[in-house]
Amino acid sequence: MRHAHSVQAVRAAESELMARLPEGALMQRAAAGLAAACAALLAGRGPVPAVRPGRGPGVYGARVVLLIGAGGNGGDALYAGARLVRRGAGVTALLLTPAKAHAGGLAALAAAGGEIIETAEETATDPAYAALWHHVERMLTRADLVVDGITGLGGHGGLRTGAARLAHAAEADQVPVVAVDLPSGVDADTGEVHGPAVTADLTVTFGTHKPGLLVDPAREHAGTVRLIDIGLDLPGPAAAEALQHADVAALLPRPAPESDKYRRGVVGICAGSARYPGAAVLCVHGALRTGAGAVRYAGPGDQAVVARHPETLVSAGLPSEAGRVQAWVVGPGLGEDEEAGRRVADVLAQDVPVLVDADALRFLERERLRARTAPTLLTPHAGEAARLLGVEREHVEAARLASVRRLALEYGATVLLKGSTTLVAAPDESMPVRVNATGTPWLATAGSGDVLSGVVGSLLAAGLSARDAASAGAYLHGLAARHAADGAPVDAQDVAGALPAAWRDVKRG
Repeated sequence: MRHAHSVQAVRAAESELMARLPEGALMQRAAAGLAAACAALLAGRGPVPAVRPGRGPGVYGARVVLLIGAGGNGGDALYAGARLVRRGAGVTALLLTPAKAHAGGLAALAAAGGEIIETAEETATDPAYAALWHHVERMLTRADLVVDGITGLGGHGGLRTGAARLAHAAEADQVPVVAVDLPSGVDADTGEVHGPAVTADLTVTFGTHKPGLLVDPAREHAGTVRLIDIGLDLPGPAAAEALQHADVAALLPRPAPESDKYRRGVVGICAGSARYPGAAVLCVHGALRTGAGAVRYAGPGDQAVVARHPETLVSAGLPSEAGRVQAWVVGPGLGEDEEAGRRVADVLAQDVPVLVDADALRFLERERLRARTAPTLLTPHAGEAARLLGVEREHVEAARLASVRRLALEYGATVLLKGSTTLVAAPDESMPVRVNATGTPWLATAGSGDVLSGVVGSLLAAGLSARDAASAGAYLHGLAARHAADGAPVDAQDVAGALPAAWRDVKRG
């Protein structure tokens, strides 16, 4: 499990540890880890090539530029730069806030032989300093590596003009960028990005992950994330967490010798319509491929479902008339007419866990949903979440972490918010939001959400909690997409077909 802690928790842990260590020891730990990560990248063992034509791999002879702001991240970068100088690199520090730069780090870099240039923010738009800024921008484009030490955990809002100008110069020439702790300009706690921000190839973070490193849009700025252990003690729940193979393997059900279809879980599916029969087929496919003991289908797509999956138990009547189930999935391709609303109400009236997706989300009544005694799981995409919250879609996409928490609390339900980073929140603020670490951009294809609903519904029927079913289901679904795609386009049926391979992959660890 990867855990991500809030800025407040990290600062408290750092303060407690610094009180027990010699002065500066904690920063030296961070600097040592940062320098080692930079050296590995320069040696060709990083997420991007950092070797310019005509220069062999390694630290010796490399040109490294440090972007230095105020505070601890700048200090980490300066001390790391001093270590790189001692290994033969040419290191230049550009000071955006010269008066606030870390004094000890500056002294260490100067003593090692590094170069220091003051490129103060207030001079970025001053014509008198145009030559200086042109010089440092050219220096950035010729660098082998740029280290972002502009802002730290407490940074809010986008980069100021000078910092944004330097970050853009590095990005424009595709110079590899290493961010210290997190990319400058992103919000550590929320993953929000308000204005210009550094886009890193590698982020070296210390002690614990930060929520912003796991959640879009900030995650897109972080690149590959490497965690350096500096000895922090972080008790209590994290703000966010991401499951790994072993965590999912521990959650997945395994049939016992005496298992029958009811012990394995029977999932009911109320999906599809005359207009969208394929949604029913794909949802059933996902459930069957995720180990459901049986699938009961209730809806107008019964003929299409039986034609593709003859093992399905079908019924054209109301879901409550279909027979015994351990969980229901309702919504994919259901339509928006009166009959669809009647089916949604019928499912929600049953005292079993219910997954509500797609069209069924339009029929939700907040207080009636909160009054349910059995678990409810909502699986909206950003547009559907925005409608449920009464905000614009752009608001949800910019503030995904806050949006999924608010939705779970307001509706009294577990929420799986789909998107480039799928989030799962329980209606309990003390529980960390789970961030799904699997998937591929090829997964953005018609019908993939219908498969996901079937996958998660099957796990609900097997007895997993709504939070665990959503988390494990999203993980399997994303991993199946990776298996199916292998670098090429896929369709929803390919994803469903790859679910057994994903299951085996998880179980093997």
